[in-house]
Amino acid sequence: MEHTYQYIWIIPLLPLPITILIGFGLLLVPTTTKNIRRIWAFCSVLLLSIAMVFSVNLCIQQINGSLIYQYIWSWTINNDFSLEFGYLIDPLTSIMLILITTVGILVLIYSDNYMSHDQGYLRFFAYMSFFNASMLGLVTSSNLVQIYIFWELVGMCSYLLIGFWFTRPLAASACQKAFVTNRVGDFGLLLGILGFYWMTGSFEFRDLFETFNRLIRNNEVNSSFATLCAFLLFLGAIAKSAQFPLHVWLPDAMEGPTPISALIHAATMVAAGIFLVARLFPLFTVIPYIMNFISLIGLITLLLGATFALAQRDIKRSLAYSTMSQLGYIILALGIGSYRAALFHLITHAYSKALLFLGSGSIIHSMEPIVGYSPDKSQNMALMGGLTKYVPITKITFFFGTLSLCGIPPLACFWSKDEILNDSWLYSPIFAIIAFFTAGLTAFYMFRIYLLTFEGYLHVRLKNYSGIQNSSLYSISLWGKEATESVKGNLLLSLRNSDKTDSNERFSFFLKSISKFNENEINQMQYLSAFGKKYTSVYPYESDNTMVFPLFVLVIFTFFVGSIGIPFGQGVMNLDLLSKWLTPSENFFHMDTHNEYEFIINAIYSVSIAYFGISIAFLFYGPVYSSFQNLNLINSFVKVGSKRILWDPVVNMIYNWSYNRGYIDFFYTRFLTKSIRGLAQFSSFFDRYIIDGIINSIGIFNFFIGEWFKYIGNGRISSYLFFYSFFVSIFLFLFLNL
Repeated sequence: MEHTYQYIWIIPLLPLPITILIGFGLLLVPTTTKNIRRIWAFCSVLLLSIAMVFSVNLCIQQINGSLIYQYIWSWTINNDFSLEFGYLIDPLTSIMLILITTVGILVLIYSDNYMSHDQGYLRFFAYMSFFNASMLGLVTSSNLVQIYIFWELVGMCSYLLIGFWFTRPLAASACQKAFVTNRVGDFGLLLGILGFYWMTGSFEFRDLFETFNRLIRNNEVNSSFATLCAFLLFLGAIAKSAQFPLHVWLPDAMEGPTPISALIHAATMVAAGIFLVARLFPLFTVIPYIMNFISLIGLITLLLGATFALAQRDIKRSLAYSTMSQLGYIILALGIGSYRAALFHLITHAYSKALLFLGSGSIIHSMEPIVGYSPDKSQNMALMGGLTKYVPITKITFFFGTLSLCGIPPLACFWSKDEILNDSWLYSPIFAIIAFFTAGLTAFYMFRIYLLTFEGYLHVRLKNYSGIQNSSLYSISLWGKEATESVKGNLLLSLRNSDKTDSNERFSFFLKSISKFNENEINQMQYLSAFGKKYTSVYPYESDNTMVFPLFVLVIFTFFVGSIGIPFGQGVMNLDLLSKWLTPSENFFHMDTHNEYEFIINAIYSVSIAYFGISIAFLFYGPVYSSFQNLNLINSFVKVGSKRILWDPVVNMIYNWSYNRGYIDFFYTRFLTKSIRGLAQFSSFFDRYIIDGIINSIGIFNFFIGEWFKYIGNGRISSYLFFYSFFVSIFLFLFLNL
């Protein structure tokens, strides 16, 4: 077994040759490299599959032996300073290795078809392979310096992938925003690493933990300084895992290709911050203030992420805020000391959210023939609805991913989220109430996404409203057997105009646009593709097998990965923070009665809240049909027949808060970005006109003095005597009078 561990260093290196070979191939023989591009994709999948086999084998050995293995070698030795590199294998590493490789393989297979039309196909796979190598190197690192190196490489890959379509202004701006925001966290992480090295004299985890715990026990270190250094370390996790207040980069990062969203922003990169907190957990646990701060940040993040997802119309942005909220649950669990539940939810959420993001990519892929290759339209849920009969496989897989994230048994996220909710109740009833409330919000906004995309928005039948006969309210299908360009153009123009209005007018613009069309036009709109003089109708279509296959595999994970942490029949588990595994369930059908009863009682509350959120989502967005006389259900929210939709003030406030992301981006732009720019402009003015002005004035003064003395120094003794006598006279006059 130890012989096998010695070759684990191969795992991070396996994806790297693809990046190197593609780079040199595009540089030296670009035509040949592009002609065999599918071979490069196959090799990417193959090498990462080999890494997955190594990881699974390592995981099996970890479960059977529960061993921690570390292999290091010296890199730099200078007097008393020694920097060593190596790898550390423990259950946490095994979890992350399997997570990265399995999701990475599925995303690569999916990307082969999704990116097939893109001219940057090879560049995409080169970036992806480099990212996988960096992430694998990060989770196997044995010390803080090594983690920081791979941490920066992961950030660089994220910058390249978010800005993959860099010719789009929004994509270019999004990657810059992600880069700058993460620099704040990375700078804090660097300072924290240096601070702990100053206290302990080591970067290695084992020595670091032992020395720091001894210093804390013997009161040999300043507690305020230790708390500050721990906060700086956690600051890196705040930025990388999109925690409040450095979460602002995550929703904008959806400008990158959808496979990037599934891999980086759902399963791996955002999990790097979670991994860092879990790896440094022995440091944080001995500093109570930091643990309280971690739990508070997680609580704020999970609530804000859920509220921001309520009113988003971009399907990927809604899922991004969902990711932010679920990561908040994990950070909350770590902050309250629930290490096992946090890692458990990290696993279940990664597979479920990867399924949802890849499903959203399949939806976007099917929408492109209808609205064109445009992210602001193909990702807009207002242009969707009624996709069920066109993309049935995507609908089914997306449905199971939605149920899992809502916490519906027996799907994966139910087991892990329920454990976090129970542990939070034991820690603080206030924290538990907020966490339970957020679970209800999660169910609401996830089914809002599902219903808007596949079923539609409040299919309320209206009669004699602005000339509409049996039209659909905010549920418009853009396809059918007949269509006109004027209908399509007017509708899309109204949607673009609605973006320029405030939140109260946005809905009325939509009603105004559909009031011009009859039912046949509304329910049968489509794009017409022109080939010469022949017109061919284009419908939404199900994705190809290479895109559907990863969805099926992730559905299987979503169903069964939760079984590794089912608490039935396990009794009380005293998990060591780093040396024991998430114990797989045993004797599933022979459960202890007391444990089963207790678990069911605790689960009733969370499942009930989830079903309540789903019911509210069906009430507002489900296929509810009624006549004009039966609109009392929504009269408290919408007044039909006027030019303006009158929302209840509370609902209006919540909608504006959610749609505008809590005005946090506005605050950063108004008070932070503009303040920094103003300070920079003032510094530029001070440097140019004050500092440089003084220097330039001295130079000009010396220039004129020199010119003046040039004419005085003419070599005539009489002139020298005259000026000498003149200045002496002035000096004597002033001296005698003063």
